[in-house]
Amino acid sequence: MFVASLLTNPETPVLEPALIESLRNAWGGGDAVWLMPDVAAEFGLASVPDNLDSVWADLQELKVDVLVHPSTGRKKRLLLADMDSTMIQQECIDELADYAGVGAQVAGITARAMNGEIEFEGALRERVGLLKGLDQAVLESVLAERITYMPGGKTLLATMKASGGYAALVSGGFTAFTGPVAEHLGFDEHRSNKFVITDGVLTGDVIPPIFGKEAKVEALDDLTAKLGLTDDEVLAVGDGANDLGMLTRAGMGVALHAKPSVQAQADFRVNHGDLTALLFLQGYSAEEFVS
Repeated sequence: MFVASLLTNPETPVLEPALIESLRNAWGGGDAVWLMPDVAAEFGLASVPDNLDSVWADLQELKVDVLVHPSTGRKKRLLLADMDSTMIQQECIDELADYAGVGAQVAGITARAMNGEIEFEGALRERVGLLKGLDQAVLESVLAERITYMPGGKTLLATMKASGGYAALVSGGFTAFTGPVAEHLGFDEHRSNKFVITDGVLTGDVIPPIFGKEAKVEALDDLTAKLGLTDDEVLAVGDGANDLGMLTRAGMGVALHAKPSVQAQADFRVNHGDLTALLFLQGYSAEEFVS
């Protein structure tokens, strides 16, 4: 058995009962269950519809996401989350580069790396090299002045952890940011890269090894072994090509507001919901959210 989940942005609720009923009837689905009025609803299905892709494309025009997934084992026990453009709304290295006067150059490299056009490790080294000479104090300035959180993050973490879940922030970014972000949102741990800093200045180097695509998969293996879980009990979320390894391994791997090449390879795509969409996909209603 399967579940069809329909979601939209809680800030602009546009999910109409008529749409749910029309799709439910067309697909021979069960009774509709509303998880949040005008925002999230679901119904059961006997099989995955043949026209799911075309319906998904049509609903994108209405700013509605539709996902079909197994009805069993929905509530996950491990959350693996990317940071940049996932738990926060920025790419930290791009913000640092703007301070350094190389913003456009670094942003271009970031976009190509996240879309899988160039190899992540080399792209990271190239971008960090362009930050050589940047004062360490800029790290705190960017964190304080430029970083904003993706809506729903704290609720996602608090709700999953209240049900016994464990949460790890796994980022190709840097500990200068993952540490404070993880603490603010309530992650149990964080894993990422480290700048080489000498006399309060960035040297343009990264302490090896690079934490990239393979390291995120290794984190999945490490944490499932440590917690006694299977891959099916993992929820992974990210937006870039370096997230694809963990997204395809996890029981539920969600490409959130992801790059085109990532969406093309991900089983689950959320383009309009915020991070609470990950709770709706697990079957939580808004009334069950923990603030």
